[in-house]
Amino acid sequence: MPQPANRKEDVKAPQREMTGEERMLAACRLQPVDATPIWFMRQAGRCFPEYRRLREKHEILAIAKTPELCAHVTLLPVQRLHVDAAVMFADIMLPLEGMGVPFSIEPEIGPIIPNPIRTEADVDRVRIVKAEEATPYVFQAIRIIRKELEHEAALVGFSGAPFTLACYMIEGRPSREYAHAKAFMFSRPDLWHRLMDKLTEVVVRYMRAQVAAGVQVAQLFDSWVGVLSPQQYREFVFPYVHRIFAEVRATGVPSIYFGTGVASLLELMASVGSDLVSVDWRVTLDQAWDRIGHDRGIQGNLDPTTLLAPFEVAREAARDILHRAGGRPGHVFNLGHGVLPETDPDDLARLVEFVHRRSRSPLSEAG
Repeated sequence: MPQPANRKEDVKAPQREMTGEERMLAACRLQPVDATPIWFMRQAGRCFPEYRRLREKHEILAIAKTPELCAHVTLLPVQRLHVDAAVMFADIMLPLEGMGVPFSIEPEIGPIIPNPIRTEADVDRVRIVKAEEATPYVFQAIRIIRKELEHEAALVGFSGAPFTLACYMIEGRPSREYAHAKAFMFSRPDLWHRLMDKLTEVVVRYMRAQVAAGVQVAQLFDSWVGVLSPQQYREFVFPYVHRIFAEVRATGVPSIYFGTGVASLLELMASVGSDLVSVDWRVTLDQAWDRIGHDRGIQGNLDPTTLLAPFEVAREAARDILHRAGGRPGHVFNLGHGVLPETDPDDLARLVEFVHRRSRSPLSEAG
C-alpha cells in the first residue's frame, strides 16, 4: 500500500460545507477545503444524451459560437454531476480563425486546417488580433454562465498552448508524431520562434479577456508537448508558456498547466509558473507531486478508461489516488485526459459523490 503524502499539521478543514466554487478556488490556492474538489476534462457534452440530441441539430463549432447553446452545454455537468467546476464548452482552435488560419472540425478526426503553415510567407500572414474581436461569442457565453452558476461551481476557462496550436497549424490535422511540426521547428528555428511569438501574444490576450469576462481559473492545454525531449522543451516551448503564466498570474486567477505523456517533463512544466500541474495516469500522483514540488498544486489523475469498466474499478482507483494525495491542500481530482464518449454519466455522478465523501473522511475504509 502506498504511503500517503505527509499532511501539514497546521492545516484544518473548514468547519462548514463549502460551495463547489469555494472548494475549487481554495484548492487551487493550496488552502484547506472541506472535501477534495472534482471536475472532468471534456465533461461538457460528449457522454450526455441531452448533448447528443443537440448535436443532431448543431455542429460542434456552431454550439461553441452560440453563447446560449455554449452556456447550456457548459452548465449541464454541474447540474447533472454536481462537479465543483464548470469548464467552457469551447475548442482550443477558436482563436485561429481571427489569426487568418481557417479550420474545420471533422467528426472522429479532429481539427483540419486546409492550408497548413509551412513557409516564411505563411508565418508572416498569421495575424495578431484583439481577443474581443476574434471570439466575442466566448466572452458573451462566459458572462451568461457566471450569472447562471450562482457560485455553485467555479468557471474554468482555457486556451491551447502555443506549441500545441503550432502543431495543428503546421501539420494541418491531428498526428501521432507531429513530424512536420518538429521538422519545421528543427530546420527553421527562426520561423518557429516568430510563429510562437505571435501565438503567445494571441493566447495572452485570449486568456486575459476570458478572466475579464468572468473566468475564475485558467487552464492551458499543451496536449502534444509530450512528443518533445526536455532539451527541446527548454529551447522551443519554455519561454512562451512562462510568459503566459506570468500574464495570467497578474490577473489574480489561479492557473493550471495540462499535458499528456509528459513524465520526462514534469519538473520543467512545474517551473513555468502555473499554480497547478495536471498529470495523467502514467505517473502515480504522489510521485508526480514529489517531483512537481509541494509548493504548488496538482490535478489528476484517474485513467478515463477505468470508467468503462464496472464502477468498482474506477472507485478503487479513485480511492488509491486520494490515499496518495494524503489530504494535502492543493489537490484537484480529475481524469488524466478527457471523458470518453462511451462513459455512463451515472458513473461520473457516483464518482463525484465518492470523491467528496471519501475525502471528507479519509481515515474511514467504508465505501
